[in-house]
Amino acid sequence: MATLLYRLGRWSFRGRWIVAGAWVILLAALIGLVVAGGAKLDDKFSIPGSQSQQALDELRRISPAAAGASAQIVFAAPAGSSVADPAYRSAIAQVVAAARNAPQVAQVTDPFTAKALAPDGQAAIAPVQYATDQAGLQKTSVAALERTLAPARAAGLDVAVGGDAFASRGVKVGPTELIGVGVAIAVLALTFGSLLAAGMNLLTALAGIAVGLTGLLGLTRVITLSSTAPTLALMIGLAVGIDYTLFILSRHRSLLAAGTDPEEAAGRAAGTAGSAVVFAGLTVIIALAGLSVVGIPFLTVMGLGAAGTVLVAVLVALTLLPALLGFAGKRLAPKPGSRTARRELAEAGTNPAKAGSPAWTGGSRWATLVTRHPLLTIAGTVAVLAVMAVPALQLRLALPDNSTAGRETTQRQAYDLVGQHFGPGFNSPLLVLATGLEPATAQRTLDGLAARIGGIPAASPGQFTGGMPGVAYAAPRLLGPTAGILQVIPKTSGQDQATTDLVGSLREKIPGLEGESGAHLAVTGHTAVQIDVSSRLAGALLPFTLVVVGLSLLLLLIVFRSVLVPVKAAIGFLLSVGASFGAVVAVFQWGWLNGILGVPSTGPIISFMPILLMAVLFGLAMDYEVFLVSRIREEYVHTGRARESVIAGARHASRVVVAAALIMLAVFASFVGIEDVTIKAIALGLATGVAVDAFVVRMTLVPAVLALLGDRAWWLPRWLDRLLPQVDIEGAGLRTATEPAREPELAAAH
Repeated sequence: MATLLYRLGRWSFRGRWIVAGAWVILLAALIGLVVAGGAKLDDKFSIPGSQSQQALDELRRISPAAAGASAQIVFAAPAGSSVADPAYRSAIAQVVAAARNAPQVAQVTDPFTAKALAPDGQAAIAPVQYATDQAGLQKTSVAALERTLAPARAAGLDVAVGGDAFASRGVKVGPTELIGVGVAIAVLALTFGSLLAAGMNLLTALAGIAVGLTGLLGLTRVITLSSTAPTLALMIGLAVGIDYTLFILSRHRSLLAAGTDPEEAAGRAAGTAGSAVVFAGLTVIIALAGLSVVGIPFLTVMGLGAAGTVLVAVLVALTLLPALLGFAGKRLAPKPGSRTARRELAEAGTNPAKAGSPAWTGGSRWATLVTRHPLLTIAGTVAVLAVMAVPALQLRLALPDNSTAGRETTQRQAYDLVGQHFGPGFNSPLLVLATGLEPATAQRTLDGLAARIGGIPAASPGQFTGGMPGVAYAAPRLLGPTAGILQVIPKTSGQDQATTDLVGSLREKIPGLEGESGAHLAVTGHTAVQIDVSSRLAGALLPFTLVVVGLSLLLLLIVFRSVLVPVKAAIGFLLSVGASFGAVVAVFQWGWLNGILGVPSTGPIISFMPILLMAVLFGLAMDYEVFLVSRIREEYVHTGRARESVIAGARHASRVVVAAALIMLAVFASFVGIEDVTIKAIALGLATGVAVDAFVVRMTLVPAVLALLGDRAWWLPRWLDRLLPQVDIEGAGLRTATEPAREPELAAAH
């Protein structure tokens, strides 16, 4: 692989005009595709094969309107007043009349006709049914419905509109997210000591992001793309794009400082650091693409979309970057005698340096410190990470609803008003679809089922007795001669575990109810589908973890030809993931720092966050592991001294690893300020995971473990050595006359 990448790097250097022109043409074509076809985003969560999804599809066939997008107009009178007061009732009637004429609205039910009044008479709900599902609902239609509320506000009513139609309004990326780019520029400038090199690094990464995102948005005519997917692709693509370019460009400048010809330096940088980039990129791509095995379409598209952006970042780093290096020529070489040149030459050395010598860098100082008492370092870091992971033991998963929206949004205000006056379950109704009813007794059968599930009216207004535990009431509605639905209102919110338990209880009771009624029953609805999705994701978490850890063990076994190094890397990855999960739970479930971080409310974690976070962190962790440990192994092969090799390897790799981690951390942390709670949780998890994995696990725990193991770290049974394929990650096979003779041959250990 190293030889192939070496040739690709040199070819791109020589054919720089062709390579750069090809990327520009590709980007222009993709932009034209997006402009011509538009980009349509859809936040519909579905889980093919589940009872809730099958019933929902059947409901759409029987009554498209009943399965369409819905909204709620919530009216609340001032304290001491009633919505039935003449002035308020008249204003509500005006809003209902105007809403019926809003675009795409199929039906609006007057709250007084439907008796959708709060027990205290202070609030009312006007249900709105759209003629299309959420995917076909236009933003202009939603905005038009909001404008119909003016008469109620003028009359002094507290009014808001929410419901499923307002579940997601898209993810907005604003100026705050550019802070991460600014930090990245500063880190790159300090790392390279050159604004030209820093600008070239950022330009290459932005080119990859532009191609990846426009390509993803251009596919929205043939795939269902959620509003979260492009933002996730942007966040991950920007981070890895900067890092991958950093690895190759850093090696290129080191070779230039040693006197290597620019074309040869570009080829060797692509063959050496480029091999590590390919390995790291493939691990991220495989892990993200592996999300498709969960069997949930929106998660599959999200994973493949992010994987595609990472693939573009790798291709850009291997082709466009060498082309740009060709345009820059010798201008990227550090000036002879400059601090940057001395640092590059010092870090190119292979023998362990003595304290006070030019090669004694911050990386070697830190490695010396953590390896002085390795057992103490290991115990301390593991204890800290274990404490950070404690909150993860209380991890609860659910999909977002309007309770996670910002308090200033109309959907959140409607959600709060409904919960305050009607109860939290009114925001999360369940549907029981009944088919196969006898036409002559259909209504009576539905009424009987409603009584068995929701109870009968009690003496107190709005209260029901005799129903299932956890059910506030059940309302029957006939859809046709042989079909109907029961709207089951839970006593708890959709994100409460009690509602999940209620769905399970309903499904357990269905066989008995079917025997009594003769109908076929199924639990469905928006809330039930979300619960099923969360359940499927929670069940897939452990198998996915085993696959990711197993993959890391296999890949590192092949790369480093060691048994203990992969085991150490996998354990370190699990510690990073645990600490990351712990931080997310502490903020989003426990409420720590939620005011500072702008988290609108506490509650369960987004159900697909753990799997997605593990997939991304896996690739990043292996990235740092390969870049650091490969340098340590080079030194060990050259010198045979275990502890000295750890220190020397850290001297070579620490600057680039720290710079890459700081850039990733800055990019991910900047997205914590975004309004969308889904992206906010993912960004916080990734920022924490990168910080922990790079600085605590790879830069602290790994050197200590390798120093403690000594020569045993590189032990591999002979029979296994013969079975494993040879992989040249660091380009040991690339030895030319222009390369400094002291470059060690990793292949010697093979």
